[in-house]
Amino acid sequence: MKVKDIDHITIFANDLKLCMRFYHEVLDLPIIEFTNDRLEFQLGKQKLIFLQNDSDDNVPENPTPGSSKFCIIVKDSLTDLSAHLANYGVTIIDGPKKVHGSNGPMNSLFINDPEKNVIEICEY
Repeated sequence: MKVKDIDHITIFANDLKLCMRFYHEVLDLPIIEFTNDRLEFQLGKQKLIFLQNDSDDNVPENPTPGSSKFCIIVKDSLTDLSAHLANYGVTIIDGPKKVHGSNGPMNSLFINDPEKNVIEICEY
């Protein structure tokens, strides 16, 4: 098998409206779809999908909101981003600090979304 790319990542959530406000307003991700049990965002070439725990047939055995961690790459400086997050009352839980990414050294900071998932935000 030759894996080409990631199409989407699915995260389970209790409150899709709260996730919609955070990811659309704070992180400025475009909304693709928003229904009672599904929320989709465009994230670069991929999609970020949020589901209510019982909204899909093909879910993990024990879907748990708040158990995900993922990293996004931004074009903004982390200094500017830190100020932006502070304007929205988002707490930086770690960083900025130097870490090693898949493309070499990068600077990262870490935040929680409303469901307590960890989001690493990095700049190369």
